[in-house]
Amino acid sequence: MEAVTLTNISKRYGSVEALRGVSLSVAPGELFGIIGPDGAGKTSLFRILTTLLLADGGSASVCGLDVVKDYKAIRRRVGYMPGRFSLYPDLTVEENLNFFATVFHTTIEENYDLVRDIYRQIEPFRKRRAGALSGGMKQKLALSCALIHKPDVLFLDEPTTGVDPVSRKEFWGMLRRLKEQGITIIASTPIIDEARQCDRIAFINEGEIKGIDTPDRILTRFAGILCPPGLQHERVENHENKVIEVEGLTKRFGNFTAVDHISFQVHRGEIFGFLGANGAGKTTAMRMLTGLSRPTGGKACVAGFDVASQPEEVKKNIGYMSQKFSLYEDLKVWENIRLFAGIYGIPEAEIAPKTEELLLRLGLEKERDTLVKSLPLGWKQKLAFSVSIFHRPKIVFLDEPTGGVDPATRRQFWELIYQAADQGITIFVTTHYMDEAEYCDRVSVMVDGRIEALGSPAELKGRYEAKDMDEVFTKIAGRR
Repeated sequence: MEAVTLTNISKRYGSVEALRGVSLSVAPGELFGIIGPDGAGKTSLFRILTTLLLADGGSASVCGLDVVKDYKAIRRRVGYMPGRFSLYPDLTVEENLNFFATVFHTTIEENYDLVRDIYRQIEPFRKRRAGALSGGMKQKLALSCALIHKPDVLFLDEPTTGVDPVSRKEFWGMLRRLKEQGITIIASTPIIDEARQCDRIAFINEGEIKGIDTPDRILTRFAGILCPPGLQHERVENHENKVIEVEGLTKRFGNFTAVDHISFQVHRGEIFGFLGANGAGKTTAMRMLTGLSRPTGGKACVAGFDVASQPEEVKKNIGYMSQKFSLYEDLKVWENIRLFAGIYGIPEAEIAPKTEELLLRLGLEKERDTLVKSLPLGWKQKLAFSVSIFHRPKIVFLDEPTGGVDPATRRQFWELIYQAADQGITIFVTTHYMDEAEYCDRVSVMVDGRIEALGSPAELKGRYEAKDMDEVFTKIAGRR
């Protein structure tokens, strides 16, 4: 008996056909991957298999049980980890795990052997609230919660989004150990290196399964979509014009030092990568540089203004794109553009023509009256970036802008970054994708609040005798 079977599954949302005739089977104890562009139907498929969503047509079974008739029995036998970790942020680590154990009528002690390797890494923080954990720690806690009742099948919907490369490697090591214990695992991922670790993968696009095979065969067959060629960009050499100057910048929260006396400079038109593991202090540092948080010590000037004494002037001269995209979901595309244009002080007479120009450049002219919440993730991402530079700021800060986005869409996003840099806009970007680090002119790597390495990708690869930036990052951040 197969662990999971789908036969001609279809699902429609109004006029949008999310799934069309999807059929596949997963063997017991298999590590099965699902990969595809944003909006391909992956999450709808997971929700149907975990009995959270009814299909419009076809049939599906999990552990030999029908997803409609036997949904209560299935829920007791599966674990589900959605992309947005199903944790209670106001409960502690220990309280979250106890809660999920209680829901499934078990205890931590009863199944501790199953989660031991994972849970012992977060056990020192068992009294800390889940909302205060780093991305990697949240990930480990969410996996522990999904496993505590010893499921037969584990469903993971892009579980490593926003997680640093070292933590991702640790996570997939955990999955391999769970597989050895006989647990069937079905995981979706936008990361090619993760897909390669599966026994088989299914490529889904526009709601249809285009192929199921070994990772190497699928990645070769659909290389144009899944493995687009890298980008080339002429490195900026502009050492005289410094737009960011940081000296001894420090931020403390009580007895905890989040940013510890960091110093660096960024030049006009440069693409500067700000790397580090989850919890290393990147976002805290960025919040100080954007005038959103006051430093405890040190000095930083951004666009010629002191971040401590002139935060409002800093804000007027920068653009900022957060991890959650600073768009208004219930406003239309054109309304979002107009709103931010007004906030950034663009003259009224210029707003309408510039809006139409932007819609045309992004290929969103047919979506101008679409609510932002209805757009695919990749489109939201490109819109959010374009809005953040609509007023032609001197610097734009991008905080993990491509998290959870497929490789082809990420490449398109970086084409927009290159275009902005060519116009003289300085790009300050954090990312957990090391192929994106290769696109930067220079990168820094933070560990425990300090900058441990700084240089061009080529310089760092030479210094650490590494073949790529992934290996550089692992050698630096993996020592913590």
